[in-house]
Amino acid sequence: MEKVPAKVRAILLADDPETFVTRRISEVNLEFGGMRGDRHFGVTSKADSRQPMYPRGTEILNRRQITIVSEEELARIADELEVESVMPEWLGANLLVKGFPDLTKLTMGSRILFPSGAGLICMGENQPCTLPGDVLQKHYEDHEKLAFRFVRAGYKRRGIVCAVERPGIIHEGDEVQILVNDFTNPMQ
Repeated sequence: MEKVPAKVRAILLADDPETFVTRRISEVNLEFGGMRGDRHFGVTSKADSRQPMYPRGTEILNRRQITIVSEEELARIADELEVESVMPEWLGANLLVKGFPDLTKLTMGSRILFPSGAGLICMGENQPCTLPGDVLQKHYEDHEKLAFRFVRAGYKRRGIVCAVERPGIIHEGDEVQILVNDFTNPMQ
């Protein structure tokens, strides 16, 4: 198991029911279910287009409690789109980390451990869609078809979704350990 250090650069919360766009906070107490008050909070959620194996609306385990993006991948998306920056708020991210440049490639089952003892388990890649692209378009009106172009630029760079494996408080600036799951000798 490879261990990689990284740093929490921002904690973000989607608590406005009118939008998925997040706002920055300095700390949060992670609970089983995620961040209380966030639009994705809950141990369970309703199946949607991401789970076509279940009828829409079926109660299932919530694998999308926390979304994480990396500064490095956001910079690559911005470069490809030829815009100044892509902010994690515009993507609805809950955490922004620095120090793991290929975060989206993090294997399922990998863990992110915080100084408080809190832990997240990676549930997979967060697929890009046009909704964040629409937000980008509002910030860069002079760039054509940004919503559509974001899907391509965000492919394999959009970050990951996680579930809370161990509750605890996390702070902006926390140094974290990323434990990379090796499928030849997987963590359980």
